[in-house]
This record gives sequence, C-alpha cells and structure tokens, in this order.
Amino acid sequence: MPFWGLQKQLGIDLDSFLVRQSMTQPYGQVGACHAFEREWVECGHGLGQTRARQECQLEYEDFMECMKRTKLSQRLRTILEQRDRMIKQGKYTPPEHHTGKEPPRP
Repeated sequence: MPFWGLQKQLGIDLDSFLVRQSMTQPYGQVGACHAFEREWVECGHGLGQTRARQECQLEYEDFMECMKRTKLSQRLRTILEQRDRMIKQGKYTPPEHHTGKEPPRP
C-alpha cells in the first residue's frame, strides 16, 4: 500500500475505469454490479478454482454481463441492423425527431 495517494493528490484517476465496483458511488450506495459479484464470490467460496469454474459458471456470466454489457450491445446492434434493412426495403420510415428533420422549437 503506498504512503501517498498520488493519484488522489494530483486529481487524476487512472484505474477506476477497470472495474465498476471501484468507482466512487453517490450517497455511499453500492456499485452497479455488486450483487452479481457477491453471488459469484459466495458461490465459489471454498470450492477451489477448478470446481468453481464449473459450478459457478452462471453466476460468473451474470457478473460479466453486468460489467461489460456484451449481450446488450449485441442485441442493440441486431436491432439497428434490422431497422436499417427495413428502411432500405421501404417497410419503415423513422419519425422526423429521429432523423433530425423536425422543425425548430421556440
């Protein structure tokens, strides 16, 4: 443990982006994925690394999805591709407020 919090003194934050749990939370609430991480740790506690990888796979996948949002981004990408295909086929026209062509507001 360092004697000086150099990052804190200089006002920079180099490593908090690595894990959501390390970010400072408003009003002292827990991190966004704290519950998933806790379930994963509790599942694997006392099992050993080899057994925990097999038996706690679902908890680990839930925790990683909460952290990285890979399934969510893949789903959004699929939705946008489908929308683009429908626009090219002429089956869908996006509303004006989605295209930026709406009249200016006062």
